[in-house]
Amino acid sequence: MISALFSWETIASAIRMATPLAFASLGGVYSERSGVVNIALEGIMLVGAFFAAVFVYFFKNPWFAIFMAGIFGTFLSLIHAIVSINFKVNQIVSGVALNMLATGGTTFLSRLIFKAAGSSPHLEGLAPWSIPGLSSIPGIGKLFLNLSPLIIIMFFTVIFSHFILFKTVFGLRLRSVGENPHAADTLGINVYLYRYIAVLISGFLGGVGGAFLSLEHARVFVETMTVGRGFIALAAMIFGKWTPFGSLGACLLFGLAEAIRMRLEGVGIPTQFIQMIPYILTMLILAGVVGKATAPAADGIPYEKEEL
Repeated sequence: MISALFSWETIASAIRMATPLAFASLGGVYSERSGVVNIALEGIMLVGAFFAAVFVYFFKNPWFAIFMAGIFGTFLSLIHAIVSINFKVNQIVSGVALNMLATGGTTFLSRLIFKAAGSSPHLEGLAPWSIPGLSSIPGIGKLFLNLSPLIIIMFFTVIFSHFILFKTVFGLRLRSVGENPHAADTLGINVYLYRYIAVLISGFLGGVGGAFLSLEHARVFVETMTVGRGFIALAAMIFGKWTPFGSLGACLLFGLAEAIRMRLEGVGIPTQFIQMIPYILTMLILAGVVGKATAPAADGIPYEKEEL
């Protein structure tokens, strides 16, 4: 059993499990680096999973469905941006409300559109990709064989996000409005604009993460199928100290826990205990790390422009 737990298949499964978390966690990095807490990622992922299923159900084009999942995730995050940036509503309350809206809305629309309670029909996913050369290496080649294209896109998105956040003027300004928005404002940086852009990016990435769940992971939309993955993504963001690479590493750790959970099913351990593994890991990491991690100084604090 030990060899099965730490085989190349388990690692490949861990990467697949980490992919939707990594997309959502990256979204959280953008949002919180700008000073806006976005716990609506759970609902955004669920909305992305649902609309990806709807569009592939009607149009039979997975790429278009994934794009539309990102668009609807962006729309939900736009609501969060308006109420938290313009109206300065408590960002946690806004996120909770949107999560409830996403849960009820997707459940209602799912039963209305798919004419069935619980789940959609089987969905068409993306054609898998294999990386030439690497996929033919004995052993480790299994990691590069028949990959979901979204996995490859996720890794490039992490690298691109690191470059954007830490190597460009845009990233410097985005981080400045999350650390000291008043100082950024005095330098002529539009705090509201940058916060809007960051929250909308988080919505698009969260929606794509949700699309991975319904189109690539399950090939079906199931009501409330995110089951806390949005919150795990936020935990990964904190564990990764609000950085793209750190968040990816934490998501891979959570993905490994999920993969091990799947491997342990059917070996005599109570199912309820096995299913708790990823969530126990989340609590342990938060308990051990959250006290040491330092969030952006203005994270969660509404910005009030001073009138001269």
